[in-house]
Amino acid sequence: MPNDKPIFEKKNILVTGGAGFLGSHLCEKLLESGKIICMDDLSNSSIQNIDHLLQYPDFEFIKYNVNEPIDLSAFEELDKFRIKYQGIQEIYHLACPTSPKNFEDLKIHSLKANSNSVINTLELSAKYKAKYLFASSSVVYGDATEENSMFSEDYEGRVNHLSPRACYDEGKRFAETCVATYKQVYNIDANIARIFTTYGPRMKLRDGLLIPDFILDALDGRDLVIYGDETLTQSLCFVSDMIDGLVRLMNSDESVSIVNLGSDQIVKMADVARKIIEMTDSSSKIIFEEPLMFLTKKGTPDLRTAKEQLGWIPLVRLEDGLKKTIDYAIANREILTLNNK
Repeated sequence: MPNDKPIFEKKNILVTGGAGFLGSHLCEKLLESGKIICMDDLSNSSIQNIDHLLQYPDFEFIKYNVNEPIDLSAFEELDKFRIKYQGIQEIYHLACPTSPKNFEDLKIHSLKANSNSVINTLELSAKYKAKYLFASSSVVYGDATEENSMFSEDYEGRVNHLSPRACYDEGKRFAETCVATYKQVYNIDANIARIFTTYGPRMKLRDGLLIPDFILDALDGRDLVIYGDETLTQSLCFVSDMIDGLVRLMNSDESVSIVNLGSDQIVKMADVARKIIEMTDSSSKIIFEEPLMFLTKKGTPDLRTAKEQLGWIPLVRLEDGLKKTIDYAIANREILTLNNK
């Protein structure tokens, strides 16, 4: 079944982890032109992220753990998408816990998300000849060093495969191996997005993620906690830019397979914290604590492939992205705080 010629007027698109931060924004974008199957077990995400999408007939949420084999014909609610006749045309595999504070509790879930669920979704890709995109991570490159802090896609990286973080870091590397192997054996059209730090509305609160925690603490007049010291830096890509990059990668030709997506502008997190304090007119102060296990010294993406092959660059300025994130937090902090306790 040709993956670029759906029998009906719109493509059927599966998004795993579709109720998460990135997944919900992706579903929203794809709904403009496709029929979306959003699959998520809600173990590290929230139904509130997709509440506004449930009203659309071309959107269907399936609560399911994709660590288990996936049989789309078993879900009666998908009959309207006529998968028996049309199949599915695209698969975005985003499902994987990314919680710094709950990392220890989610280790086995992460391990399975980077093995079982990747293979299960790749099996669907092979069955339906659907285009496939795997949301990998910059962690495959290992920690940034003074000598090596900008990573291009051909850098093989260095990761401790037995570390307490290995279920995620080495897990992402194994997941990429799964994608490459299925591509070699079944000739599927599969791409890998190596995602660098992304921020924006719908990030989980009180989860060890610096931007939303900074904003809530500033709004409440509490100290802003940086898990590290004054030298801690990150690249920060606004979510709308990241979603644009993922969609462009899915729509690229088969000559593009692995692409870095993120911002190549490095910022000090202490400076970001000060900016948030200023933008919220807060009296908060900045304090420093020991780094969390899930937070590593990340590098900067070399974006030449993204620019040349996808015509993509991040466009949203940090100030504009922070304003949108702050506005969202102000409008939603009461309900979001309850949902994230």
